[in-house]
Amino acid sequence: MMKNKHIGSNFDAYLREENILEATQAAAIKRVVAFQIQQIMKKEHITKSEMTARMQIKSRTQLDRLLDPANVSVTLLTLEKAANALGKKLKIQLA
Repeated sequence: MMKNKHIGSNFDAYLREENILEATQAAAIKRVVAFQIQQIMKKEHITKSEMTARMQIKSRTQLDRLLDPANVSVTLLTLEKAANALGKKLKIQLA
């Protein structure tokens, strides 16, 4: 009988053993940030075109990448521009 090596461990330990902890955490954070930005845009009736102008970015493609929960390649500068465009402050901390 084969024993499951993950029984009794926590989920973070499992992800670490599988070498996917950081990627999984980054994806989760990006999903939350994209969701928050979309919700604020919806609440404030901000269109993608208006958001692009507020962020002073050249193309809506950049905004689409920011709003894509699966795309984790977003710079801090882009996040800061989005926060400022929404009248918010970007807060990043290590816990």
